Amino acid sequence: MARKESKREKKAERKEKRREKKGIIGLGTEQKSVKTESGQVTFSHAFPAKVEEIVGRTGSRGEVTQVRCKILVGEDQGKVIRRNVKGPVRINDILMLRETEIEARKLIQIKRGG
Repeated sequence: MARKESKREKKAERKEKRREKKGIIGLGTEQKSVKTESGQVTFSHAFPAKVEEIVGRTGSRGEVTQVRCKILVGEDQGKVIRRNVKGPVRINDILMLRETEIEARKLIQIKRGG
């Protein structure tokens, strides 16, 4: 058993070194745990972003809304990015984003019949 534990520790150390190289120090390890009656719930780290503008509907059936949102906290604070949101969303809503680096593709509106 000691051998398995040492392998896991070495793997965790290598993973941490890679994160440090990339500049992602501590994001994966910071998780908040809450104890409830039915068990333990773990939350991952997220960044709040405020919806500034609703760009339009996307998806094969229009089930996804593309929005522009401003990141409120973190390394990219103040940055405005485009994201796809599934479900109801309005201006001034707060989205909790797990990552703030990837942006959705620009929505291209195709006009039919004219």
